[in-house]
Amino acid sequence: MKAPETESPRARPRPAGRSTWHGQAPVVAVVALGGAVGATARYALSLAWPTPAGGFPWATFCTNVAGCAVIGLFMVVITDVWAAHRLVRPFFGTGVLGGFTTFSTYTVDIQKLVGSGHAPTGLAYLAATPVAALAAVWLAVTAARRVLARRQG
Repeated sequence: MKAPETESPRARPRPAGRSTWHGQAPVVAVVALGGAVGATARYALSLAWPTPAGGFPWATFCTNVAGCAVIGLFMVVITDVWAAHRLVRPFFGTGVLGGFTTFSTYTVDIQKLVGSGHAPTGLAYLAATPVAALAAVWLAVTAARRVLARRQG
């Protein structure tokens, strides 16, 4: 018995007049737009809730934890409840929430805290952020699925 022939995706000819970029342009555009929205919201929060020198960076911590909770809720909604348009996930999940959460600022905050002699605060922040972020995702997913089960049952 001979295995069925499989065709490499690269071996398939492209339709005339359509490039790979043409198909991906809307995705790139909505990710960029969503990222601008999310980053603007994060920046506004950082202005409204500044971190004093050597203090715990609550604005960044809460931004990351809240963003993780929202992504958990969002994933349940678009996978279990709503057949979303193909651009919703890249716009909101990758763009808005990717721009809103900021794990790069998290690492810079840790470096600044440790480098300025506030190692205990930096290490507490280092440990608390991933624990709280993962807990937020888990709690949001669990709560959303329980609410859905009650509505369906």
